[in-house]
Amino acid sequence: MNSTEKEISYTISNTYSTLNELSSRTKNIWFVCHGMGYLSRYFLKYFKTLNAEENYIIAPQAQSKYYIAPKLKHVGASWLTKENTIAETENVMHYFDAIFEHEQLLKHNKTLILFGYSQGVSVVMRYMAKRQIQCSQLILHSGGIPKELSSQDFNFFTGKTSLIYGTNDEYLNESRIELELQKARDLFKTNLNIIPFEGVHEVNVSLINRSV
Repeated sequence: MNSTEKEISYTISNTYSTLNELSSRTKNIWFVCHGMGYLSRYFLKYFKTLNAEENYIIAPQAQSKYYIAPKLKHVGASWLTKENTIAETENVMHYFDAIFEHEQLLKHNKTLILFGYSQGVSVVMRYMAKRQIQCSQLILHSGGIPKELSSQDFNFFTGKTSLIYGTNDEYLNESRIELELQKARDLFKTNLNIIPFEGVHEVNVSLINRSV
């Protein structure tokens, strides 16, 4: 029996979530990518303590949804896996394009902040590099930097980068931490701010609040 895997293209729809209103009083627009197991509407809770008048938050939704073990009651989502990664990455890039276009993100006279948490680090960095998105801040929280990215991918970038991680993160050991720090230094040189905190693999709300 011969089996063949084929590829087709088709149009799909997806949601994304926002917090607060975009107005003349808005100072900062956040584009925040959640980690594995989240839904975007719940990920927004980590940004609720930011000044609501000054901060408009956009949280895209990873398209691959699944029931979370062990009770299979709650739904989570994942951005990418090792399966068909290149094509799936392109799907995510086109989805982000649609959000940027719909929200006119590059046409507002506001401070743009790109934020990735855990698995969201890889997708936000790939998007920024592929589309050369100029932002004021790139915040990388507890996630791995894609291996294929190089310093040349970020030559255009004039903003600042913050690398945040918990010193007791269960997904990190000493060698992994050093590897990620070195990759970040290679990419961003002197525009890098490394911020360790005492904690596990969880979103650090207090550090988010100090970012603006």
